[in-house]
Amino acid sequence: MREGYVLSIDQGTTGSTVLIFDHDGQIKGRAYSEFPQYYPKPGWVEHDAEQIWLVTVKVIAEALRAANVRASDLQAIGITNQRETTVLWDRATGKPVARAIVWQDRRSARCCDGLNERGFEEMFRRKTGLVIDSYFSGTKVKWLLDHVDGLRARAERGEIAFGTIDCWLVWQLTGGKVHATDYSNASRTLLYNIQELRWDHDILGLLDIPRALLPEVRPSSGIFGSTDPEMFFGTHGIPVAGVAGDQQAALFGQACHGPGLAKNTYGTGSFVLMNTGRKLVFSKEKLLTTIAWGIGDEPVEYALEGAIFITGAAVQWLRDGLKIIRSAAETAELARSVAGNEGVYFVPALVGLGAPYWDPYARGLLIGITRGTTQGHVVRAVLESMAYQTRDVIEAMQRDSGIILKELRCDGGASVNGLVMQFQADILGVPVEVPRIVETTALGAAYLAGLATGFWSSRAELAEKWQLDNRYTPQIAEAERQRLFRRWHKAVDRCKGWAQDDE
Repeated sequence: MREGYVLSIDQGTTGSTVLIFDHDGQIKGRAYSEFPQYYPKPGWVEHDAEQIWLVTVKVIAEALRAANVRASDLQAIGITNQRETTVLWDRATGKPVARAIVWQDRRSARCCDGLNERGFEEMFRRKTGLVIDSYFSGTKVKWLLDHVDGLRARAERGEIAFGTIDCWLVWQLTGGKVHATDYSNASRTLLYNIQELRWDHDILGLLDIPRALLPEVRPSSGIFGSTDPEMFFGTHGIPVAGVAGDQQAALFGQACHGPGLAKNTYGTGSFVLMNTGRKLVFSKEKLLTTIAWGIGDEPVEYALEGAIFITGAAVQWLRDGLKIIRSAAETAELARSVAGNEGVYFVPALVGLGAPYWDPYARGLLIGITRGTTQGHVVRAVLESMAYQTRDVIEAMQRDSGIILKELRCDGGASVNGLVMQFQADILGVPVEVPRIVETTALGAAYLAGLATGFWSSRAELAEKWQLDNRYTPQIAEAERQRLFRRWHKAVDRCKGWAQDDE
């Protein structure tokens, strides 16, 4: 089956992207639109799930127009999504019962502290592969059930559905006929047993979450259902056939199909994943063990992950908060306006620190400022923080796995910034490779959907489509590399626990 196209919905934290791919894996059409972010209290981040759906429909229409493709020409639809964001909706009306709580939201940090203090950390790690942190969906669900009047009783009666954003989109595309997620997204909820591949009864009991809320869990590459004509441009029967969390989708799109291969995606946050194959590697370094994907009836495959909460979001903060840039494109030129960081460091703990620190009370820090500090130094410090955080995670990953990385494949927004990629290679001391198509999250979801429908025949065929665009090799001396990294750690130490006394 070589005729037709695959449509991929990449539903990110700040906007929706839709790409249409042909059989060669080339982009035929693309569209993007941001949607509103809500910050009702410090540390709270919310989305309106209905707005997300409306923006997604608009962007699908724009992408079809840009590609000059009819909806009926589509052979499959893939979905990749911001993971951990939590939506609860009424099964009868399909309307959300509250705003979605975004993965960045910290409101359930105290609940997580309580679980850790009661000694449940090891149980959760063994069952879910995760640390107990408000980043994940489980304690967000509990918070909504505890704080929205009458919601727990309605959930127990089976009237309410829970889903991450992929699940919400599958529900919408199929006209409410399918309530399902995939292995990769389920493994990020803090509720799913990644060894036994089932929702965990003990954890649901501990968090007082009714089983009736939860979706069915299916392979990442497999047919979930078909489009409903009322929801999808009057077109019936297009298979929704690929679903994966954004970082697992990027790992697949980067053709990191075998154990030991790793990628980093620079988006709102950054996420380093290393494929460990069918071997489940538990981390001693506070990294996450996660399901990479399930392909049809094959056994699931696993990955180690380091989740960095804030990278691209710090550039947005420069634009929208400090207003010192008008667009992300300006950052490279501003950073190049200074010879080096001149001792200025930025720790982007705007919503706490993720891997390998896991400190929800850390807060952002800009340090090393002198009378000579300029806009360029601040922007450079923000960009360099992406690379420092990545090295933190990769060093932890190497200690866990015993595998020394020979190269890192990079994608996402910042991968088109040559200054950032060169500094990433410099601070890691290994080459950084950027593929021709950097939107690998959408590509991975398309590949998963196309595999399920026979549009593509095998993983080997997909791996052959990976094409190198730029390769960055380290340019600085080892002594300078270590000096820069040592000072980064001094800055990180100073921001830890800052907000602990505020709550």
